Formats: sequence, structure tokens, C-alpha cells
Amino acid sequence: MIVKRPDTDQREVVEEAELDLEVGIVGDNWRDRTDNLETQITIINSRALNLMAGSKDRWQVAGDQLIVDMDISIQNLPPGSRVAIGTTVIEFSEKPHTGCEKFSARFGLDSLQFVSTPTGRDLRLRGVNCRLIQPGTIRVGDTVTKVTN
Repeated sequence: MIVKRPDTDQREVVEEAELDLEVGIVGDNWRDRTDNLETQITIINSRALNLMAGSKDRWQVAGDQLIVDMDISIQNLPPGSRVAIGTTVIEFSEKPHTGCEKFSARFGLDSLQFVSTPTGRDLRLRGVNCRLIQPGTIRVGDTVTKVTN
């Protein structure tokens, strides 16, 4: 799933997105909130999200832009690792993606506590911050593959 956040608490699920080095996902409000490239794009595992959300209909409220079926754990993709999606390349950041009050309000305190455990953090159950390395186009259904640096 690809989710744009055009404004605070707004979500737009799209089939295709352009990723730009300056603005991240075109049409997303990331640049309006910060210029920290380490948080330009967020990715979360679809299976973990489905456990917390209860159904795919609620995935977009998590706030992550890309929802993928891939092992995004620190062991599999440590900071600095890169993945290719469509014609883009995305790099996993050092900065952890942690749960917050909004996440707790959307999915419950138990979910926040679950993703915040040492194991939850190692598995990146709350997701991962990333930055764009190579701009391009992504589409729902694109394969996500590790890139050797």
C-alpha cells in the first residue's frame, strides 16, 4: 500500500507515486513538518500492521507511507541498507521510528507497548524511517528487493 499524507491526519491511498529527492513522496506533507532527510519516508511491515490494525481498511491511519510484505528487522536491513522499489532506491535510516500518542490512540496502548519492547524495536514492528537515494516511480505490487551497496 502507498499512502500520502496531504495534511495532518489526512490520508490518500494511491496506486502509484512519484518520489522526489526534495519533497519525498510528491503530494505528501513530510517537507511541511521537517527537513530531516532521515525521516523522509516511513515503511512498516504489512503483517505486523494487520495484527495491530485489525483489518486492511485501517492500515492507512498508521501514518506510514509504504506498507510492505518484507522483513524490515534490524538484523535483515540494518541502518544504511538499501532497497529498490519500482525505479527508486530507499536507504534505511539510523533514526528509530517509535510509537507515539497518535499510534496509541489509533491502535491501542497494548499495540504501542508491543512495538516498544526490545524485540519489537529489533523487528521494527512500528516501522522504519528511510531517506530517498534515487528518485522515481513506485506502484502498488512492485517488488521490494535488497540492494547491495
